[in-house]
Amino acid sequence: MTETTAIHTHDLKKSYGRFKALHGVDLEVKRGEIFGFLGPNGAGKTTTIRCLLDLIHRDSGDVQVLGIDPKTDPVGLCRRVGYMPGELHLDESLSAEGLLHYFNELRGNAADWGNVRNIAERVGLALKQPIRNLSHGNKQKVGIVQSLMHKPDLIIMDEPTQGLDPLVQQEVLHLIQEAQANGATVFFSSHIMSEVEAIAQRIGIIRNGRIVEVADPKALGKRSLHRVHVRFATPVDVEKLSKVPGVSLLSNNNDTDVFLQIEGEMDRLIKALAPYHVRDFDTDHPSLEEAFLDFYKDEK
Repeated sequence: MTETTAIHTHDLKKSYGRFKALHGVDLEVKRGEIFGFLGPNGAGKTTTIRCLLDLIHRDSGDVQVLGIDPKTDPVGLCRRVGYMPGELHLDESLSAEGLLHYFNELRGNAADWGNVRNIAERVGLALKQPIRNLSHGNKQKVGIVQSLMHKPDLIIMDEPTQGLDPLVQQEVLHLIQEAQANGATVFFSSHIMSEVEAIAQRIGIIRNGRIVEVADPKALGKRSLHRVHVRFATPVDVEKLSKVPGVSLLSNNNDTDVFLQIEGEMDRLIKALAPYHVRDFDTDHPSLEEAFLDFYKDEK
């Protein structure tokens, strides 16, 4: 591990009884980068993150986080890390503000309270509200504020935007980018491929407890899938559209209501549609699970 490395794991293994969750995970996250961690449910994302902070003990392998083995100094490490867990359990007897004061005391009162209020305002969190009265999304906001409020060297987030409305999701991504601009390293997992592609410099993909790829998000984007629903004013030659490279026909209703799937960039399909009268055009990413099945459909 070098001074330019924030997270290093080599041959990290973890089992729960007979179930092997991690089969030798090798990761290298550079200081100052935003690293996206992708994978389907059960792939090992959360287990990896918990091993990084020694919240669960690894079976074997080498782990270094900010130059520290989490087993030797977990308390000192946690003061330098902002952690947003995927499963958030909060003391419901406290207000949001009271809970954040408690977290701040655990970290040696490292947070500037003006910064706490600023983050809370940006994500729309009412600090005086009791935790027990908060919705799932607002509890998620408490977790986000506590992970960022002390301006940590390393921010680790497990599904940070889960349960948030789209505007707050965008604000959280802006906060992550600002933290990076101020020198923090960010390591976060997500199911939302477009979200990770938008802000990450590099992406690590884990599947069945193994890292299967580390890639530039642009390279991954070229392989990603879109589903496209096109409504035409008059019938068209659907077979001609399905012969466009990367495009496949999913369904067709009277040659006017067509569902297509395209791998990679949309430019080829857009150009192929230019001669036709298009009434409506909708597109979306398939779920990450579907994308993985397509990326690794030939893998045994």
